[in-house]
Amino acid sequence: MTAQRLRSFRSFRSFRSFRSFREAWSVAGRIIGISFRAQLEYRTDFVLSVSVGAVWQLSVIVFATVLLGRFPGMSGWPSDAVLLIASMRMLSHAMNVLFFGRAHHMAGLVQSGRIEGFLLRPLPVFRQVQLSAFPTNALGDLVVGVSMFTIAVLTVSLDWTAARIGYLVAGLAGGTLMEAAVFVALSAFHFHYPSSSYWSVWTEELLSTFGSYPLAIFPRLVSGAFTFVLPLAFIAYFPAAVLTGHGSGLGVPFAVAAAAPLAGLAAFVGARLLWNRSLRHYTGVNG
Repeated sequence: MTAQRLRSFRSFRSFRSFRSFREAWSVAGRIIGISFRAQLEYRTDFVLSVSVGAVWQLSVIVFATVLLGRFPGMSGWPSDAVLLIASMRMLSHAMNVLFFGRAHHMAGLVQSGRIEGFLLRPLPVFRQVQLSAFPTNALGDLVVGVSMFTIAVLTVSLDWTAARIGYLVAGLAGGTLMEAAVFVALSAFHFHYPSSSYWSVWTEELLSTFGSYPLAIFPRLVSGAFTFVLPLAFIAYFPAAVLTGHGSGLGVPFAVAAAAPLAGLAAFVGARLLWNRSLRHYTGVNG
């Protein structure tokens, strides 16, 4: 009888947990819908915001196309393989902006005192930050990123087996989480140093400038920094190298490169723990 009651209690707790989870995300969905409709109230601004995201991504494509036209091969990488790196980085970036991009707003939320209001509400603070604005520019990023990625996949000389497709999906997810981890970790410092927002701007410039090419073209010191200091290599370079068979000259063992999706997940978990710790020690905008 006792065992039966224990099972019933556990089942009840599981049901309540699932119900709470569903209700929380139902609220999040309604907030997203309201925010999206609010953006549509200003049609011109909405279109311009989408266009900014698209134009930014298109500028990267144009530069990469010109560069590949002048230099068909880069450190043993053919043009179609380099295009795969660029497209994976662009799509991972677009998904990061869509799901986690409000980490860039942390400095403004702290300086304006809005973060204090988030502390009084029942939703987790990190979720409220991500729901604080609809990422209109991400739509432009996503359209261009998906288009570029589709062209790259159809162009690259690979036999798309189930294993490769599975690793490609995992690589995109890992790249999204790795880029998100970088900016979530940087946003954790904004709780205590709001003026450090320029770190995020500078980091985004580095990722967009150097993330679309094989790191083997750079000096060893630079490629090492983009692997072990700013983990740019794990976003697209390592997954693309594994897919296309460019396992030599990566600067790390092949197994480490192949584990890039897991590294992205681990980095994101670590960044979230750092963010939560910074939140617990937050004492106010003047603290």
